[in-house]
Amino acid sequence: MMRTILCYGDSNTFGYMPLTGARYRMNERWTGLLQAKLGEEYRVIEEGCSGRTTVRDDPKEPWKNGLSYLKACLHTHKPLDLVILMLGSNDLKICFQASPREIAEDAGTLIRIIQEFLLEKQGSAPQIILVSPPALGEEIRKSPFYGGDDGFDEESLAKSKEFPGYYRRISDRYGCAFVDAARFVRASAEDQLHLTAEGHAVLSEVLCDAVLKLEQPPENAETIMRRTRGQDVPDAACRGGN
Repeated sequence: MMRTILCYGDSNTFGYMPLTGARYRMNERWTGLLQAKLGEEYRVIEEGCSGRTTVRDDPKEPWKNGLSYLKACLHTHKPLDLVILMLGSNDLKICFQASPREIAEDAGTLIRIIQEFLLEKQGSAPQIILVSPPALGEEIRKSPFYGGDDGFDEESLAKSKEFPGYYRRISDRYGCAFVDAARFVRASAEDQLHLTAEGHAVLSEVLCDAVLKLEQPPENAETIMRRTRGQDVPDAACRGGN
């Protein structure tokens, strides 16, 4: 039976090219490469939007709020077996003044909605891989995205380095697999924010491995409801990750 994977993210899921702002080709994006690696038994759906946040309204483009679009997206593509969630980088913008802990908690809000909404709409909660986004580049000051209310600064860089610890806690809380992208890829030298083609290739390998490690069936209704009520969940309900 074919397994359907939804990849929900921002510009590094969309495939934004650092030098030109164009989009990498399908066979260069990590999502397209993931599809090729997994083969015909899987269907990989790309839902990357440049500038997408977790739950925040961008002052200039509020429609990029990842929370406001989430349910419509899930309902459009269901039934879903797996969701790969990689958001948080855009929440580091100066205008939001959000802490890494707050951003991770907001990613947790999206996870909870994914689980509860699809439990209602398709009768089962999908497996989820929570990806802690790669850190911003060390030379963020040289980036075309540096400064201004809608840009990033040195504080954004420092916060991005704290993502893995907070994101791992969120993945543990909601029983998700976890991948720390910063262990494997880094932002390009060109703009200190977006992945190179090589970075996309590496990330596709990492996520392919993470997908293939998920052998347990989706959580049942009782497990999801116990988790959302803050009750203890048996260890068997938790999934591993990288």
